[in-house]
Amino acid sequence: MYKGIYIALSGAMLKSRHMDIFAQNIANANTTGYKKERISFRDYIIPVDNNPGSRPDGRVMTELSGIVTDFSEGSLIMTGNPLDLAINGEGFFTLEGDRYTRNGNFRISSDGYLVTQDGVKVLGDGGPIAVQGSNIDITPSGEIIVDDISVGRLKIAGFPDKGVLSKLSGGMFTAKKGGVRVDSGISQGFLEGSNLNVIREMVRMLKSLREFESYQKMIQVFDEAASKTINEMGR
Repeated sequence: MYKGIYIALSGAMLKSRHMDIFAQNIANANTTGYKKERISFRDYIIPVDNNPGSRPDGRVMTELSGIVTDFSEGSLIMTGNPLDLAINGEGFFTLEGDRYTRNGNFRISSDGYLVTQDGVKVLGDGGPIAVQGSNIDITPSGEIIVDDISVGRLKIAGFPDKGVLSKLSGGMFTAKKGGVRVDSGISQGFLEGSNLNVIREMVRMLKSLREFESYQKMIQVFDEAASKTINEMGR
């Protein structure tokens, strides 16, 4: 009977984590360049007893295997701001400190560099990009032209294996190893929105809530049955 409680508990814990992830995704629905997350899990058949060599009895436990980031593209939002940039296709803007982002909501720092809203410098092929001038044009190839003078080209890094990327705060990622240059197009005056559908995410969250409540009821039934058995044995 105790195994039944453990099975129900494993399902309840997984559904609780599911709801946390769905809530986080929904909270970031309007965050520029946000990439939604999903939970991966694995099932395994538990043995008849605790002996490693015992045969499984067909009952299945579920446990969290990991959190996976969905890197599919979000839709483009036109802003008209010349410092707002969006990547068309694969790749990430390269930032100082081995960081990467799809959030192209940039600004010019007090010392004249192109930076994120948090002040992290954006890198070009030659390092940090100095932008000092009034007219800023960024071509589809990522070349930055200030007052008719080319000051650099955005360094867009791609990762064939996105499993090397780890999520940081502020829509940034870090990687175990550097990416490779990709020639994706750049849209000036646009931002990439998040890649999640809020309604679909809310439906999934409600479904997980109902499943969580079902597991709770199962645990209660097992607990009541165990208490009844103990009381009858005591008599």
